[in-house]
Amino acid sequence: MYDVNHPVYPQLQAIGKEITKAKPKAIVVFSAHWQANGSDRIEVNSEVKTDLIYDFYGFPSHYYAEKFPNVGSKEIAYQVIESLKSNGIVVSPVSRGLDHGVWACFKVAFDAETNPLEVPIVQVSLYSSFDPYQHYNLGKAVSALREQNIQIVATGMAVHNLRDMRFAMGNRNPLPYTLSFDEALKEAVTGPSYGREDRMARLLKRPDAKQAHPTFEHLLPIFVGAGAAGEDEGTRFWTLAEGSFSWACYRFGKLPAA
Repeated sequence: MYDVNHPVYPQLQAIGKEITKAKPKAIVVFSAHWQANGSDRIEVNSEVKTDLIYDFYGFPSHYYAEKFPNVGSKEIAYQVIESLKSNGIVVSPVSRGLDHGVWACFKVAFDAETNPLEVPIVQVSLYSSFDPYQHYNLGKAVSALREQNIQIVATGMAVHNLRDMRFAMGNRNPLPYTLSFDEALKEAVTGPSYGREDRMARLLKRPDAKQAHPTFEHLLPIFVGAGAAGEDEGTRFWTLAEGSFSWACYRFGKLPAA
């Protein structure tokens, strides 16, 4: 968010401009940083005005003063809730602000001065489980929202190992598992839509999976995105593997015509 010279910074800005250009009715977002209470249920923020959540610890004080102007939408929230219910998913409306898995990257993507976001954001939880099929089906359950010009965004990381950061301090060279898992994810996501669900589920059983993701919450959002994509192809349009992280970015479907 502060490192404007990091290669991912302009990529996030470009994504924000693509979304703005598409003029969505709303954004429904799934973040790695919200898992519902209970492994068999989903939660949806149904409030219009909420405070940001600063769900990190030990950072300088100015991190906790950050702002990201945003509004929710009861109408969109209840569309999401009805879509989930109609697909047999237990769901509850709650009051919850955006966590940093959303606002930190959205603050870069939707700069308040150069590319302000002027549509509501409705955040939806993940399950508390690490079941890949459960999350893929969660995506399927909201896929019809795309036909109503509602943008579905999933925020996580392709590789995310905070424990191994110490091995890469001052050195951006990727650790071996960062490279191998980043490429395995690409092969699983960008292959034919037929069989994609099983290919992606097998990622969690790879020998390098627990190194790439000691816990899987940062990987599961892309399962939601892939499930929502239906038969649309997945494209990895950018990646950067460094240390114990990969910043790979994926898109499902084609961009709107110019």
